[in-house]
Amino acid sequence: MDEAAHIPLWRVQFLAEPEEVSALRADVRVRLRDWGVREVIDAAQLCVSELVSNVITHVGRGTPASLTLSLGDARLRLEVRDPDTRVLPTLMEATEDAENGRGMTLIDALSDRWGVDLHRDGKVTWCEIVAAPVTPQGGGVGSTRVARAEKMLSSYSDGRLSTGPRHSRIGALATEAAAIDLISDLLHWLRAHGHDADDILDRAQTHFEAELGAAPGPS
Repeated sequence: MDEAAHIPLWRVQFLAEPEEVSALRADVRVRLRDWGVREVIDAAQLCVSELVSNVITHVGRGTPASLTLSLGDARLRLEVRDPDTRVLPTLMEATEDAENGRGMTLIDALSDRWGVDLHRDGKVTWCEIVAAPVTPQGGGVGSTRVARAEKMLSSYSDGRLSTGPRHSRIGALATEAAAIDLISDLLHWLRAHGHDADDILDRAQTHFEAELGAAPGPS
């Protein structure tokens, strides 16, 4: 029997309009809950928001597009297809003064890899997120989130990211400043896209505390 037939796959067509972003995010949440990969829901929703927003901003409102999710080999793959092969997403260096250009930086940080495939009838912008628990050294609940956060913070800290028990005070201050910049940028992004930033913060805190409560104590 064809192994591909067992890979969970979901596809939806939509018109690239701002009001579609929240609807697609909700659909993604339901789908990933059904597939049992709740740990990547938040990252997947942010990636979908950015991929769809790129089509709205750079290709044009009302553009016919499609979103595809597939899950295989412990990876969640998200694909957004649109008909314009002339406008390609670009990873730009994040600077303190930049108002735009952090979108693909966000996707680069949240995903394991991403890219663009060109076809005769359009392009597919895709990213892949590790969907199985990953346990770096130290392990424990939230270790996958820690690894993702470190990857994202590295683009904000000019190489001064400080982790581990022997980090310097200067490095720790640089890391804290990078975290503040990152959180502030996420809040600006959420507000710009019509989301309630305070509600998102409250929900994030609830998730964080719930995961801490689920973590096993020291043996």
